Amino acid sequence: MAVDSIDASLCNGCGICVLSCPADVLRMDKTLKKAVIQYPEDCVVCCWCVAECPKDAISLSPTRHVRVLTSWG
Repeated sequence: MAVDSIDASLCNGCGICVLSCPADVLRMDKTLKKAVIQYPEDCVVCCWCVAECPKDAISLSPTRHVRVLTSWG
């Protein structure tokens, strides 16, 4: 899963999702005054944005596959 979309009709522009994202995936659009997905490829699927959004405006995509990291040594 990964951040898939932000419903602009539900987003109130509070910015809580932007502040809660540890990977800096979301940003505030200065023109729209709403949150937008700026760097979707950097999503670490922590789901904090979804959990913190007071309007349930953020949805996750079940089709994104996260790279598996391995450590040898």
